Amino acid sequence: MSSSEQRADASRASRSPYSSRSILIVDDEAAIRRAVQGVLQDEGFLTTTVESGEEAIASVAERKPDLVLLDIWMSGLDGIETLRILRERWPTIPVVMMSGHASIATAIEATRIGASDFIEKPLDLDTLIASVRTVLRRTATENASPLRDHRGRDDSTASIAEQSDEGKPSITPVAFKGHPLKGRARVQRTVASSAILYGQGLHSGQKSGLILEPLPPDSGIHFVGVSGRRAVPAHVSCVHSTGFATTLRLEGTHAATIEHLMSALCAFGIANVLVKCNGEVPVMDGSAREFCNLLADVGTVDQDGEWYDVMVEETIQVGDEREFIRIEPGEGLTIDYSLSYPDPVGDQRFSFSLGDDPQHYIEQISSARTFGFVRDISKLQKQGLALGGRFDNFVLMGESGPINSELRFPDELVRHKVLDAIGDLYLLGRRLQGRVTARMTGHSDNVALIREIVGRMSAN
Repeated sequence: MSSSEQRADASRASRSPYSSRSILIVDDEAAIRRAVQGVLQDEGFLTTTVESGEEAIASVAERKPDLVLLDIWMSGLDGIETLRILRERWPTIPVVMMSGHASIATAIEATRIGASDFIEKPLDLDTLIASVRTVLRRTATENASPLRDHRGRDDSTASIAEQSDEGKPSITPVAFKGHPLKGRARVQRTVASSAILYGQGLHSGQKSGLILEPLPPDSGIHFVGVSGRRAVPAHVSCVHSTGFATTLRLEGTHAATIEHLMSALCAFGIANVLVKCNGEVPVMDGSAREFCNLLADVGTVDQDGEWYDVMVEETIQVGDEREFIRIEPGEGLTIDYSLSYPDPVGDQRFSFSLGDDPQHYIEQISSARTFGFVRDISKLQKQGLALGGRFDNFVLMGESGPINSELRFPDELVRHKVLDAIGDLYLLGRRLQGRVTARMTGHSDNVALIREIVGRMSAN
């Protein structure tokens, strides 16, 4: 940097609340280094730029900056390798990752190692400045800790509830705005610490993943982008579409294929959690098994606050004789589902009661996979769906039976329908109390039923 540039830097810094804050910019593209440096200098930050991971390590050792902006794709030491070294040697210096080519798995890995934020290229300048300010403000008030991967526990991890308000995504606790149709009292619950899982989106075909973070009591379940700031509640009022999967949308945030995760959250009694994903929850093996494994591994924590089942007081039905879903008053939640397809599926029926112990759900429901028929696959893909359908994440039924794997249960298909129904019905934000009978229904019917229930709740 020339002496005139240094004097200009100092002049701007003296007028800025960030005059004492220094930022190291690490990127192998000179144009990006210049652009980012110019923007941050205009905001009053003191900046230094380098073009490689090796230079970054040396610069941090010499200057101890207040924050590092680090690109992922670099020759020599790449950004992830550099991040690991920075977190090991200088764990209190926050690092914000930048990349235009990283997959969701890479972004999640960076977060697991300890990145404070992840910004996508091309850089939005307002997003960049907001991220820098938020991270610096949070670092000034607490010792930020790396996110805990579900494979190991870090007791120093700061939960979402412990972060500064500006660092939190904006949430709307719809599920806790009163308790109409009050049924059985339940204990609110969240995950014991942050956890990570990643895979592939079933319908988008894109690499996807999720991060679970604890939320405080009376928050509800919410979905947000990996670096998003506006969360969408897991509530029927935010259901955007139900074609082959349930999708939530609020303003610019959307989350697709949420039903399997929601089913597992319901079984474990999770009331409050933030789910970060890349627009679509990963399909994993087509069931809820991996989500249950994640929840069992990370553990849960009981919380204070009122929370009650939704207890219907009268029979409500949607649909006709061939395709319908009906709920009647009852104790607990029981789902009795029937389906009928041509051979080799035939007629299947399964009745399941969801209790307080998730183990019964894990054994009887969680591993039942989503399914499709050979005759429908090309039609779905022409519609831009099922692009992530591999031979290991769903059951593909041919004329003589499954053609890609053995069934986990003789009636696996109807059990998966029960799994879906549990997840969709949990979009009330509270567990449903009653006896549900369904025949040949899907996501649209499930959502239509809970909309009817919400209408009764509003009247009540």
